[in-house]
Amino acid sequence: MLHMSINIISIVSIIIWIVLITELIKPSKEQNGRKIVTLLSAGSASTIILTVSFIQNIPF
Repeated sequence: MLHMSINIISIVSIIIWIVLITELIKPSKEQNGRKIVTLLSAGSASTIILTVSFIQNIPF
């Protein structure tokens, strides 16, 4: 169950970062600042979740 949720979070995270990059590529006047901040926050949160999960799964 945990692996499936991590896979879903990974896919969602990739999609978030791709959408953010496409928003940042747009000319300045077409960029939506609120959308950029939201995507950046969601992308950062999902990346932190994935990083913590991967670190916890490393055998010491």
